[in-house]
Amino acid sequence: MKLAKQFGFVALALFIAWQAWVVVARSDASSSDRGPRSDLASAPDSDPPTDDDPDQADISDVLSMANDALANMQANLDDYTARFVKQERDPSGNLGDPTEIALRVQTRFRGPDRKSPRRAYLRFQSPAAVDGREVIWGEDLYDGKMAVHEVGMFLGLKTIWLNPTGMIAMQGQRFPISEIGLVKLVEKLIERGEQDRGNPDIRVSISEGHRFDDRDTRLIEVRRSKPNDQPDDFSKAEIVVDPEQQLILRYRSFGWPAGEEEEAPLLESYSYHDLKTNVGLSDIDFDTKNPEYNFPSF
Repeated sequence: MKLAKQFGFVALALFIAWQAWVVVARSDASSSDRGPRSDLASAPDSDPPTDDDPDQADISDVLSMANDALANMQANLDDYTARFVKQERDPSGNLGDPTEIALRVQTRFRGPDRKSPRRAYLRFQSPAAVDGREVIWGEDLYDGKMAVHEVGMFLGLKTIWLNPTGMIAMQGQRFPISEIGLVKLVEKLIERGEQDRGNPDIRVSISEGHRFDDRDTRLIEVRRSKPNDQPDDFSKAEIVVDPEQQLILRYRSFGWPAGEEEEAPLLESYSYHDLKTNVGLSDIDFDTKNPEYNFPSF
């Protein structure tokens, strides 16, 4: 409240709500009419699969692989760092700009009992309007609030504390920060997949040799033949898997095209690049006093 008193509560609230911690630089209001942008929909680091005849499968095969991946993470994944790139369409239908984030995560599976609190550190790198923004969140940190170092002449003077599911933090965001990360992504895919188990409207194909970040990966494509009228409905979903590490490197889902000649609009895209696992992250990596970070000291 000291910051609000200093700069004016109404002005501050409006500015934060407009800028938000997640993504402030969005496409203009006409983006929903243009359909998905080409930057992630045809990303240069993700080439078409080389397999001319992908194996046909069903949703049970996808669920089996997802459950194996989750079990592998439960047994082996303590922490990781990555260059996380996300792009999301907001409830109004506008596709936001790609957001690039330097990500550090401690999973709940670290430690002898494999039941530790989850933690995340994010440093925004693009778009330019949010370059330098930092966020720390942990189930056991700061009474569950997000510590936010905002960019800008005034907001950068003090650490801002936000409710992760509050209106300001959720502005333009599909999911709260507590849903970020590889583990939550797999758990969400399993949850969605179970709803479609045995669904005759679902077709699945699996292609080996899909190039992603100069490596061979596995591409899983899930297609619906007709809408299911659910909030998380999609016409197509793409899942890129590292078969050696059993980790999902990318997930993208597409809505339904407006017409037969239209492309399916991108709904959401989450990609993990330069992924390094079990690097030995510690408490200081999730501390606003870390000398590598730029959180204000007051």
